[in-house]
Amino acid sequence: MIKRATWFLGGTAVGLASAGYAKKKVKETASQIAPGQVARSAISVAREKGRDVVDAVREGRQVMRHTEDELRARREGRLESLEDHVDPGDKVFVDGVPVESGRVIVMRRREHRARR
Repeated sequence: MIKRATWFLGGTAVGLASAGYAKKKVKETASQIAPGQVARSAISVAREKGRDVVDAVREGRQVMRHTEDELRARREGRLESLEDHVDPGDKVFVDGVPVESGRVIVMRRREHRARR
């Protein structure tokens, strides 16, 4: 009879301890996935990665402006291919690096005059 009581009390103690541990873990996990915590975590990650995002957006806008300028120049007839002005066998260098002449685009700047 004493053996049974010992095992019963031991099992009860282990059961209570594991239930308390499980309850603690569930509360911690629930607090981590709460909407407010998820938002704070996202903001924290965004701040860490924010510079990368800002730089990527800045670079994307710069490429967009360049592409728009190129399309406008093409539409207005200001766009010429360097290939039209280079003889076969000539080498083209951009910043000291040889490139194919078909990959270089030359745009003329048109000065806008103010109307009077």
